[in-house]
Amino acid sequence: MTPALHSWLWQRAAPWAVLLVPGLAGLGFLAGFGAPPPYVAINGLALVIGCLWIAFGKLPSTLLHRRVLTAALLAFLLLPLFVGPEVENVRRWLSINGILLHTGSLAVPLLVCLAARDKDYASPILLAGAFATLLQPDAASAFAIMLAAVGLYFAWTDWKVGIVAILSFIVALLAALRGELPAQPFVERILPELFPVAPIVALGLALTLYAAFFIILRATPSSLAVRYALAGAFAGFCITALMSNYPYPLIAYGASPIIGLALALTVQKHAHSEGQITA
Repeated sequence: MTPALHSWLWQRAAPWAVLLVPGLAGLGFLAGFGAPPPYVAINGLALVIGCLWIAFGKLPSTLLHRRVLTAALLAFLLLPLFVGPEVENVRRWLSINGILLHTGSLAVPLLVCLAARDKDYASPILLAGAFATLLQPDAASAFAIMLAAVGLYFAWTDWKVGIVAILSFIVALLAALRGELPAQPFVERILPELFPVAPIVALGLALTLYAAFFIILRATPSSLAVRYALAGAFAGFCITALMSNYPYPLIAYGASPIIGLALALTVQKHAHSEGQITA
């Protein structure tokens, strides 16, 4: 296999690897440790949908249309405040046929990637997203936006996104102080509770998350800014899950993180195919 062919194949396989390495490991964990069968079925279906979307999905290619989509995502983040179920003064989900979809996990990965491809408006986009997470409150999404802003600062060395990172960190702390809910089995507290009884399984799941982070950061076919922003957002969700009672992405029960990441990986695929590899 020539180096050029190897590179071509890997660039197309990397987005699937990000989704499938932890996603399949998570299915094995759910099935092997007694999760309800609907949890396994919903995650499996979300993985299929995510992979099909990465393969065939298309997102806006023009700047104007991307900005319209960005505005729609910000509105979507605010939607649970008006129509979502409330749990202990927290509104961060939409209920569809009894299934709760976490709007932050669905929208934030795509939002930060779109911000990374719109340098002129990246700072206000991320700041608006952080403000929306404070209203819910949702510390996981706020930390994801904060680390995405950190990633963009390293990609661009732009003081404006540096200020956004600082403000988003304050927002994340405020959200964490009043947004924690009791942990749900097979959703939150997975690694701390699994490690005493099955340390090898816990370590394996953690390594799949690290592998996904590394592939996003170094191997997905997109610009430095997009890769850094998405890797930062993914790390934010993972770190918050380790620190507090927030859902683990991909390895835990939940369709929202799977589909949300697939949408963001589609942005990366199209950024590469359009030849728009700019910081």
